[in-house]
Amino acid sequence: MSILDQRRLIESIHPFELLSSVELDRLMQKIDIAYYTKDTLLFSKSIPSIAFYIIIKGSVNEYIDDELHNVYTQGDSFDADALIYETTQSRFIVAEDLICYEIKKEDFLELMQNKKIQSFFLRDFVSRHQHLKEYEAQSELTPFLMSKVSDIYLHSACVVDEDESIISSLEKMKEYGARVIVVKGTLDNYSIVTDSNLINNLLLGDVSKEEKIETIATHGIVSIEVTDFLFNALLLMTHKSVKRLVVTDEGKIVGILEQIDLLSYFANHSHLIAVQIDKAKNLSELSEVQSDLRNLILTLHAKGVKVRYITKLVSTLNEKMYKKLFNMFVDKELQQSAALVLMGSEGRGEQSIKSDQDNALIVADGVDVALYEEPMLQLNAALIQLGYPKCEGNVMVSNTFWRRNVKAYKELIDSWPTTLNEENLQNMSIFLDTKCVAGDLNLLSELREYLFNSFSARKDVLAHAAKGLLNFETPLSIFSGFVLEKSHGNELDLKKGGIFALVHGIRILSLEHKVDKTNTIERIKALNNKNVLDKAFATELIESFDTLLSIRLKAMLEAKESGEGNYINPQKLEKNQRDLLKDSFKVVNKFKKFMSFHFHLDMVR
Repeated sequence: MSILDQRRLIESIHPFELLSSVELDRLMQKIDIAYYTKDTLLFSKSIPSIAFYIIIKGSVNEYIDDELHNVYTQGDSFDADALIYETTQSRFIVAEDLICYEIKKEDFLELMQNKKIQSFFLRDFVSRHQHLKEYEAQSELTPFLMSKVSDIYLHSACVVDEDESIISSLEKMKEYGARVIVVKGTLDNYSIVTDSNLINNLLLGDVSKEEKIETIATHGIVSIEVTDFLFNALLLMTHKSVKRLVVTDEGKIVGILEQIDLLSYFANHSHLIAVQIDKAKNLSELSEVQSDLRNLILTLHAKGVKVRYITKLVSTLNEKMYKKLFNMFVDKELQQSAALVLMGSEGRGEQSIKSDQDNALIVADGVDVALYEEPMLQLNAALIQLGYPKCEGNVMVSNTFWRRNVKAYKELIDSWPTTLNEENLQNMSIFLDTKCVAGDLNLLSELREYLFNSFSARKDVLAHAAKGLLNFETPLSIFSGFVLEKSHGNELDLKKGGIFALVHGIRILSLEHKVDKTNTIERIKALNNKNVLDKAFATELIESFDTLLSIRLKAMLEAKESGEGNYINPQKLEKNQRDLLKDSFKVVNKFKKFMSFHFHLDMVR
C-alpha cells in the first residue's frame, strides 16, 4: 500500500479526517504497520494496551468475562478507552492473522490534545452516537435545523389597544412600516387586522374609519417564540394555513414573520404544496401534488434534515390531503357527525413515503352509519388513484368493520381485554395509533379515553400484547455482526429487526401509563416524564429509532418502488452508517430485555 493510499485510509476513519493537513502529515510519520498471528492476546485486564489499532486485514475478537462481545474486521479501529483510562475489562484476541496500523499510546494521547478528536473519544454512548450521525450527514447542520426565528428578518409589529380608532391604527401602521395591525385585548387576548379585513370592511363594507379597530379584527393569533426553530414556523404555517406568524419573546410581541420571507429562506416550496392541496378542486389537481411531495422529501433528505422533521412535514401535508378528500365526498351536514381517523405510521406521524392505507371512520351515536358508505368508498378509491396503496389487512374506511358508531366501537374495545387472540391484539394495537384528521375530534377523544380506562390495571393483557415485540429476532449476532437473510439476497429487514420492536413496545407502555400520544418519539419523552424510562435510556431509544428510520428512508428513496425499503444490505452502507446501525440494534435488544423484565414476558404463554 502506497503512502497516499495509507493517508486516504486514515482520512476515511472518523474522526481523523478532522485533523489539519499538518497534523495528519505528522501522524503519518508515526504510524507503524504490524502483523500478529491468530490467537495472539493483544491486551487485557492484566496486559496494558500499547497502541490504537486500525485493521487493514484480519479480525480481532473482544471478550468480556469469556463471552464474545464484539468482532473487529477490516476498516474497524479499537480501543481508545483502554489508552485513555489505562484499563479495560475486555480481552482482545486475534481471530484471524492480523495486519494493522498502530498508533502508539504516547502518539495517540498527543492526538487527544486536538479538541475535536478529544470531544469524540470522550463522549458517552448517546453523544458519540449523535456525533456519528452528524458526521454521516455532513449537511446536518443546515439552516433547516439550526436557524431560529431570531435569524430571519422580522417585520415591525404595530400593536394597538382595542379601543383605538381604525384611522389612528392605520396611521401607526404606516409609521411602523407594518403590514398588519395586532390588536391587544383584555387578558392578553390578541386579534389581528390584515389587508383582507381592511378591504372587506372599509372599501367593500360600510364600517366607518372612526370605529374602534376591534370591530374589524379577526380574533385569535398564531404565534411562535423568537427562540424557536424556523422549521417549526414552517410546520405551524402549513398546519394552520396562515401566511404570517406573530413572533413573541417571553410573551411580548417583537415582530411579524411573513410567509414569503420564510419561503425565500428555505426555498423548498412545502408551503406551496399545502396551498395547492387547499385550492385543488378535483382529483386531477390533487394528483399533481404527489410528485411535488416526493421531490420535497428528496430535497429535505439531501439537505441532511432529520427524518423526524421530514415525517412531521409530510404527515402534515398528508393530513391536509385526507381532510380535503373528506370535505370533497362527505356532505357538509354530515361532516361534523363523524371523525375520519388515520392509524398505523400515518396515525403516528411517522410516514415518510406513502405507505399502505390505515384509516377508519367513527360516526356519532344516533346517526345512520349507512349514510357514510358511499362517501367512504369514494374516498378510498380516490386515495388509491392518488397513489396511496390499499391496506393488505383491509384496515380502511371502505371496510364496514372500520366504519361504525361510537357505541359499536366501545363494544369492540370491550372485547379486546377478554379475548386474547392475535386478531384482537392486532386491532387494539392499530387503534392505539389513531389520529383525527377531519370531522369531530371529540368522537375519537371519547373512544381513546374509553380505551385507556378499559385497560387500566390489566397488566396481564398488556403482557400478552407486549410479547409481540419478541416475534422477530434482532438481526445482530452475539458478537455484533449482522445476521442476514440468505432467502432475501443477504439483506436484513429493518422493520421486523428493529423498528417494530420499538414502536410496539413503546405503544404498549403508553397504554399502560395512559400516555395519550401517538408519535413514538413523543411517547418516549412522555414515558420519561412519568419516570417509566430514565433520561439516558429514553435518549438512546430516540437516537436509535431516528437512525433506523433514516436508513430506511434512504433505502426507500433509492428504491424504484416507493413501497420498498425495509430490506437493506448493510455492506452497501458507509462504515459510519454500519456502526450507527449496530449501535441501534444493541439498543433494541436492551429495550427487549427491559420489556421482558417489566412485563415478565418469560411467563407469558
